[in-house]
Amino acid sequence: MPGTARAAHATMAGSSVPLVAAARSSKLTQGTTLVHADMHNHTVMSDGDGSADAAFASMREAGLDVAALTDHTTLFAIEGLSSGEWNTQGQLADAANDLGMFTALRGFEWSSPTHGHVNIWNTGDFADLGRAGSPGSLYSWLADRPAGVASFNHPGREEGRFNDFAFNSSVLNQMVGLEMFNRTDDYLFEGWSSGVTSPLVACLNAGWRPGLTGVTDEHGTTWGFHEGKGRSGLWVTENTRTAVFEAMLARRSFATRVSGLRVDATAGGVRMGSSIPLASGDVRFLVDVDRGPDWDGKALTIQVLRPDTSAPSVVDVIETVNGTVADFTVPLDVSDGDWVVLRISDPTVANGTPGPDGHPCNDFGVAYTSPWWLQP
Repeated sequence: MPGTARAAHATMAGSSVPLVAAARSSKLTQGTTLVHADMHNHTVMSDGDGSADAAFASMREAGLDVAALTDHTTLFAIEGLSSGEWNTQGQLADAANDLGMFTALRGFEWSSPTHGHVNIWNTGDFADLGRAGSPGSLYSWLADRPAGVASFNHPGREEGRFNDFAFNSSVLNQMVGLEMFNRTDDYLFEGWSSGVTSPLVACLNAGWRPGLTGVTDEHGTTWGFHEGKGRSGLWVTENTRTAVFEAMLARRSFATRVSGLRVDATAGGVRMGSSIPLASGDVRFLVDVDRGPDWDGKALTIQVLRPDTSAPSVVDVIETVNGTVADFTVPLDVSDGDWVVLRISDPTVANGTPGPDGHPCNDFGVAYTSPWWLQP
């Protein structure tokens, strides 16, 4: 497993000195260790600039512990993966995989210009638009491969938004991700200024139960090195492919765009990504947020997000400080909606894609926990 603290090779904006990452052990839970992951990257095998031969080495050198190549599949390999390239990516991932130290994965990005993009990992083959021309047909394809796991990518960028997140129970467990940070963008209010519902609200209100993630979506040649681009934290029992997929299925993930950040959280003693056995009542939250000594004393805000119609409702805002465990209680009722998400932010910086005037989430998002679901 990775060490308890390591230098982040990419530097924070305005800093010329590499930062020291937070320790990998949670202050709240036991049995898992934090790994830093980037599960969405491209090469010349689709629309990226860099050779796939260099990608995994770059991501490992940049300090990532888990990394995937996910080149586009389009229509009959036009500007997308061919069968031969798919096999090559698998060989490269196998060669880069280092048991217990670095997990290298092959995946693909199903890419529809009208319906949206979906990443899929842990399948023996891939689906392009010839094999699956719509989200519904893609879900059928995925359901036939029960080991596969998938993510809604940059939700809201394509107008179709996965047929407006039309729910399909056959792949509920397999749809393990919703990208909240893609590149440098926070997707909470994506499309809101044009009258479109928050992707987070639309997805969770439709009945999906994804973990929340961040990704670089790298198309250049310096995979993993760009500070400020999305990445994910995963809480794993060991750094292996089996354990990484188990963590994804358990939704033990958080989204961030800050390298070296540690986030863990419980609600009513239940870890993020799980169901709370409660229909109504007061719920105690514990939140462990740490970016290491470079953020000592840094003020942060925790926003408690709940369902609404167009943008999430914020039912509480808690002030905290980097490196401390925030402890607060919030009344929750399933009649107001069955999910709750915590957003961690820097209140001194503005959100580049704000929502409604005066919304508490119009500041700079640092991280999102995976949701909890109230279970009557």
